[in-house]
Amino acid sequence: MIDYIKGNLVELNPAFAVIDNHGIGYFLNISLSTYDSLSQAGQGNDAKLFVYEAIREDAHLLYGFSTKKEREAFQLLISVSGVGPNTARMILSSMSADDFSKAIAGNNVALFKAVKGVGAKTAQRIIVDLKDKIKLADNTLLEKADLATGEAFDEALAALVMLGFTQQASQKALKSLFASNPALTVEQAIKQALKMM
Repeated sequence: MIDYIKGNLVELNPAFAVIDNHGIGYFLNISLSTYDSLSQAGQGNDAKLFVYEAIREDAHLLYGFSTKKEREAFQLLISVSGVGPNTARMILSSMSADDFSKAIAGNNVALFKAVKGVGAKTAQRIIVDLKDKIKLADNTLLEKADLATGEAFDEALAALVMLGFTQQASQKALKSLFASNPALTVEQAIKQALKMM
């Protein structure tokens, strides 16, 4: 499985990006959110996209995301019956991953219905199916959205779990650290969390 692709951004438009990695051009379907962040990097520069592979009988498709959080939101969406990769990409083009998790937590059916191709039934199904997953998942999008800690939180959490600490204890320590200092680096967060464990 491909986790991410890093290389030269050779082509970019609002629907896809092509990244050249050692002479191989990877075609990745992207959302508008990812397009915006890639536009800032600029064509011809290095870019890194987190990847979701959709392997079907007739095609092998790659979807690229500028953040792990957006990829998690995409994976949650395609787990809902009736929501395919293109609909999920459309949803994430009309709202950020943070707005997505807040819309589910707030039962905001109207926000999902406003997306082209999403009817009332699908919008309700998305909220019903994902509400518990977002609330109860150990590593929830909602908690991360509220803390706005981004990748530093994710990486510090992964490192602590690899060191043998439980996910729950690690999360608790990191949440408290990032709440008091959101600008912590991964290294600082891990060092301080180790003192608390």
